[in-house]
Amino acid sequence: MEFTLLILIIPLFMFLFLALAGHKLRAGIAGVTGTVGMAAAAILSYITAYSYFFDAGKIDGIYRKITPFSIEWLRFSDKLHIDLGILLDPISVMMLVVITTVSLMVHLYSMGYMRGEKGFQRYYAFLSLFSFSMLGLVVATNIFQMYVFWELVGVSSYLLIGFYYTKPSAVAASKKAFIVTRFADLGFLVGILILSFYTGTFDFDLLTADNGSLVIDSTAGASFMGLSAATWAMTLIFMGGAGKSAMFPLHIWLPDAMEGPTPVSALIHAATMVVAGVYLVARLFPVYVFATPETLALIAYTGAFTALFAAVIAIVQTDIKRVLAFSTISQIAYMMVALGVSDFGGHDGLGYMASMFHLFTHAFFKALLFLGAGAVIHAVHSNEMGEMGGLRKYMPVTNITFLIACLAISGIPPFSGFFSKDEILAAANHHDGILYAVLLAVAGLTAFYMFRLYFGIFWGKEREYRHKPHEAPWIMLITLVFLAVLSCVTGFVPFPEFVSSDGKAFAAHIDWSIALSGTLVALTGIVFAGILYRKDSEKPATIAAGLGALYTAAVKKFYLDEIWLFITKRVVFRYISAPIAWFDRHVVDGTMNLAGRAVEKLAWAIRDFQSGKVQTYAWVFIIGTLIVTVWALFL
Repeated sequence: MEFTLLILIIPLFMFLFLALAGHKLRAGIAGVTGTVGMAAAAILSYITAYSYFFDAGKIDGIYRKITPFSIEWLRFSDKLHIDLGILLDPISVMMLVVITTVSLMVHLYSMGYMRGEKGFQRYYAFLSLFSFSMLGLVVATNIFQMYVFWELVGVSSYLLIGFYYTKPSAVAASKKAFIVTRFADLGFLVGILILSFYTGTFDFDLLTADNGSLVIDSTAGASFMGLSAATWAMTLIFMGGAGKSAMFPLHIWLPDAMEGPTPVSALIHAATMVVAGVYLVARLFPVYVFATPETLALIAYTGAFTALFAAVIAIVQTDIKRVLAFSTISQIAYMMVALGVSDFGGHDGLGYMASMFHLFTHAFFKALLFLGAGAVIHAVHSNEMGEMGGLRKYMPVTNITFLIACLAISGIPPFSGFFSKDEILAAANHHDGILYAVLLAVAGLTAFYMFRLYFGIFWGKEREYRHKPHEAPWIMLITLVFLAVLSCVTGFVPFPEFVSSDGKAFAAHIDWSIALSGTLVALTGIVFAGILYRKDSEKPATIAAGLGALYTAAVKKFYLDEIWLFITKRVVFRYISAPIAWFDRHVVDGTMNLAGRAVEKLAWAIRDFQSGKVQTYAWVFIIGTLIVTVWALFL
């Protein structure tokens, strides 16, 4: 399966070509070029998935790991070296399909949405770089290769979020995303160094082999502050994942990332950047289960709190893209909880499978939600719900596809989200009643805020639009319809037969008691949203006034941005950065400046020795000779 290398080479070539020569192409040609390249990568991904799952990947009923390409990049010792290669296993092959499919839809959609934008060619170059970075991340054979592409994803997101570089809010959002995720990635890097120091390898195969025995044996007896070296390493690695996947309290960058073009939001939220943290935990899952189960518990409870926290904030947001941003945070947290409550092997690995299943289904209906929101913004030229209403009359296709996505994310059968969310609820219920109760409550909140959004856009009172709203161009509608179809059918994919924690297929079934509970809770949320928002009324304002400070705090996102600003500006900058800057200026720079001035004065003092005057040289020679003679005769 060496041809899988082309899946990475094609978007990399597209990036280099469009970045270097795109300005010489017409915008339409650049868009078509980038789209054709991504279509080729998607086709190769589908071929890879078919070959792996139905031919080359399975031996004796177990899906094995295949490394079709690997070269040594850097060698540090006999054991420790960094390779660049491609690792194919069920989750990496699944991610290849997800990434290329969503990226292709974004490429197609952007040809209509971004038409006429300044920097169109640059935009497509950045899309190709983003896709290449994420594809390289998911097929990495070792954790350091993953880290390299992890940072490339961060750079790509910085470029795309700040695409409108003349807009101060977009520049600020791109810097915020970059800085927050770099802060988290510092923990990731330190964790990698600790892990490689004790195990002597970066390789995923060696780290996860035999239930993580290498990590357990190599870190035995090593501890710091009461925690084992393995616990420190894996917790710090999760810190990197928490930053990328916007887990509390490192979630603050993601809502602001909405300043980028809407198709970029779909790409970041659906299939690439934010699921990287979930993928990281899944990739090292045996190590988390057997070497650091306490870290796995931390992942579960961090995810549960984040899911509830983000869902509450989403209820009161008025910018439609920010509603979807907090929805993404909540849904990614759902996946984290599923990993945190899982075990390795057999039916105990239900949470692992459920997490990957929800990642798979979520990619399509979340991309549909963002691209549908983009079609609405394209029609009314506003992000605010208060300036929308009654759009179902003008945008029937967008209305239907957006409704399908809302039903899917709410977990209403038979849409895809029902099947994956039901498995997560079942896994949580088997593990911890508190976590199950939290996720069940979040399911109700999700249905409520999504249909608050749907009714607010497509129902309610029709606004006085400056221009009559219209349906999106056909190329945008094609992507909406295609993603709507996927949102309807992907739940019926026999996912447990392909993806599991130990590579073995297991028979999953719907737990109807849990499925009915989740569905009833979701329907309750939809009914309440319909009562409050299907028609304009004073009820929402009355409820908001009644909640008082709680409502205000939710609107202000519980002041997390202000708290982070206080910590950074008033504490870190004033008491840590300022003293370090003073030491750098006065001690480090001062020492070097003093040395420079001393050399300068010495040079000035002895400048006459190199004057170029023969008389001076002769005088110095004679004086020197006399001194040496006197010294020899009398001393």
